[in-house]
Amino acid sequence: MSTARIPPIQCLLTFEALARLRSVTQASEELCVTPSAVSHRVRQLEQIIGTKLFGRADFSLTTEGSEYLAHVREGLSTLQKFPTSSAVPGKRKLRLALTPTFARSVVIPRLREFTEAYPEIDLTMQVSIPLLDVVAEDADLTVRFGAGRYADLEYVCLSKDVVTPMASPAFVREHGPFETAHDLANQALLRSPLEPWRTWFAAHHLDWPEPVDGSQFNDIGLMCDAAAAGMGIALVRLKLGAPWLENGSLVRLGSSPTFTDNVVSPHAHYLCWRTGMMDRWECAAFAEWLKQVLA
Repeated sequence: MSTARIPPIQCLLTFEALARLRSVTQASEELCVTPSAVSHRVRQLEQIIGTKLFGRADFSLTTEGSEYLAHVREGLSTLQKFPTSSAVPGKRKLRLALTPTFARSVVIPRLREFTEAYPEIDLTMQVSIPLLDVVAEDADLTVRFGAGRYADLEYVCLSKDVVTPMASPAFVREHGPFETAHDLANQALLRSPLEPWRTWFAAHHLDWPEPVDGSQFNDIGLMCDAAAAGMGIALVRLKLGAPWLENGSLVRLGSSPTFTDNVVSPHAHYLCWRTGMMDRWECAAFAEWLKQVLA
């Protein structure tokens, strides 16, 4: 019998508590989790079973929710008849392999939300290297950056993104203004094989070749740091460049449509796993959380 669609027990317990108490705060106190964990688990349960369980802000149940609650309570009652004192399960281990800048810019700033929602999951995070296709062999879930062709793996596209030129405010003051795409001519363009300039050139009808001179980086985060230090102009995806934009160490060039047009990167981030891995509820929970983060 396949268990792929059986919801995590934590989601079922949370649904039962919220249906009974009709208060996120009271449910979170009873379950010893945060209110956001209660909301996240209920959303996950609704997505797994494909049914809206609560109809209003007062947490009144839908017709389907009432029917499902009866089944959940019957199942929980059956499970409670079996002794558990001799077999207390430990934490579930989840091993992740993430590309460096994606981990720092996207995952880490929001990871506390996941660990608070799932305190029973212990995470191990490792770095993968996109260009060399170096991935920890024992990782349960892997985030890769590329064209989305991965042999012997199942995968889902997590996020496509747009690329835009960025530089430090000091660099813009010294070398600007940058009002049209042609203003990038003869400027120091920082390079990375992860994000070729030809994508942006072509979108702006420039027949310039890919730069072959200047500093090159195999990590987008390092390139952002170099641009923030005034070394030149970097072509960066908005989601990955967000921390530098937010702290003001990098700015987007120009304010005209020449620079603000959305130029989609030819590559994307993909979540990859071996067949059967999503049968483990901790893997399914993290995958669903990550997709929501990037939605």
